[in-house]
Amino acid sequence: MLRKPIKFAHVVYRTRRFEEMIAWYETVFGATVQYENPVLAFLTYDDEHHRFAFANLAAIHPLGTAETDRRGAVGVDHVAYSYASTRDLLENYAELKAKGISPYWCVHHGLTASMYYSDPDENQMEFQVDAFSGDACNAFIRGDGMELNPVGVEFDPEEWLARLRAGAPEADLRVRKVHEPVSPIRGYLDTLQQV
Repeated sequence: MLRKPIKFAHVVYRTRRFEEMIAWYETVFGATVQYENPVLAFLTYDDEHHRFAFANLAAIHPLGTAETDRRGAVGVDHVAYSYASTRDLLENYAELKAKGISPYWCVHHGLTASMYYSDPDENQMEFQVDAFSGDACNAFIRGDGMELNPVGVEFDPEEWLARLRAGAPEADLRVRKVHEPVSPIRGYLDTLQQV
């Protein structure tokens, strides 16, 4: 049985107007910055760890080119949906895989375990589950773990699903050690660097 997300989580934008975008969302939504570095910013307007994220194309491609400045290079990168549990996320993965739909990137961001999919028009979406409950995600995004590794560590969903079905507690899968290496990122940032 297909597992459905329980809520819309966030949207990520690619921009060449990084500071302006942050200021606009702070003004319009009353959002606050949860985490920011020269390339990424995460903002929220409620108790969710982030509702908006911005990828700074000017920091990735400071000089700009006809290709990086073309229409479509900026705008929505992906939208994200939260699942109720790690089991729901992984069983949904298995159900979709059986139907020929697989994620192009699976990464544990620290605050979420996430699977990224692309629809037939190449719109990207993230299916995620929070790694912590309550205010712990907010504490993580504002803390040292985020600063040490703001992107995350890739994971094998087949391995996670096998461990879960063998009886491993969900909590064992959701905890990421911050000293693990940063993901080589086959998806998200590679895509940004190509635009």
